[in-house]
Amino acid sequence: MTNASEPRFAIGQRFTPVGKRAKECTITDILRTYDSKGVLVRVCYVATHDFCGQQVEDHDVLDTTIARGLFAKGLL
Repeated sequence: MTNASEPRFAIGQRFTPVGKRAKECTITDILRTYDSKGVLVRVCYVATHDFCGQQVEDHDVLDTTIARGLFAKGLL
């Protein structure tokens, strides 16, 4: 298992995931998980997007998902 690092992306970053659900998302929060020794072991993001006029929130967006979306648009 590799140690997680600090978040690569900031709150407010917009990205479009690759695949079927190609709606523009915005990072609204960063979740950090620490083990009992206080070591950062996981970083994931909370992102929102509009669906039929309502805000839908995803609480487990990985760094890779954001990076792939930005890379596909040529932003990374």
